[in-house]
Amino acid sequence: MTSPQIASLSWGHMRVEGQGCSGSYKDCKVWPGGSRAWDWRETGTDHHPGVQPADLDELLTKGIDLLVIGRGMSEALQVPGSTLDFVRGRGVEVTVLQTEKAVDQYNKLAAQGRKVAGIFHSTC
Repeated sequence: MTSPQIASLSWGHMRVEGQGCSGSYKDCKVWPGGSRAWDWRETGTDHHPGVQPADLDELLTKGIDLLVIGRGMSEALQVPGSTLDFVRGRGVEVTVLQTEKAVDQYNKLAAQGRKVAGIFHSTC
């Protein structure tokens, strides 16, 4: 399975396109063969302390080698060191970037056929 492409990104909106996994989201999770909305209420996530291991558990079960995290357009979403350690402890490489840069990086890796997942915040 291949990772879907992020076809468009604007403030508060992302469009994912892939075989059997297309959709429009505010914040989203993408992985080889799938995508879905990232609902912060599921794990109690907020800008501070930021992305939690529980936000990433689902993605880390998808057989990925790389994870790209988008911190928002203004990088308001924090990513604690403990969360990065959690991902690396599962043998997955992780990259954290401003969301526009994160989407570009994710799309490049997906186009190369890499086993990449992403989690993106499309506002602040």
